[in-house]
Amino acid sequence: MLRTRAKYYLGQVVRHRKHPFRGVVFDVDPEFSNTEEWYQNIPEDSRPVKDQPFYHLLAENDQSYYVAYVSEQNLIADYSGEPVGHPDLPEMFGPMEDGVYPLHYNMN
Repeated sequence: MLRTRAKYYLGQVVRHRKHPFRGVVFDVDPEFSNTEEWYQNIPEDSRPVKDQPFYHLLAENDQSYYVAYVSEQNLIADYSGEPVGHPDLPEMFGPMEDGVYPLHYNMN
């Protein structure tokens, strides 16, 4: 039985530990759930373990907006209070409240 507990939650703003991007969590996989090809494309010396939560982010950097898939070990909470400008945010979340984006609807 899998006993992984996610550290970050839906609507929370996080940033990557090593790369210059941040984003809003919109989904969480209890363990790696992407393709093996995607996993193998990560350089071996920085490849995360699979048995940890992985987060789907509406991400942004200085140049663009995109969706990112990031392991828990590579994320830290972003308490800057700065809003994320990803154009898809309003489809899933309401305006930022106290540094967090509230969901428009409840999920199971």
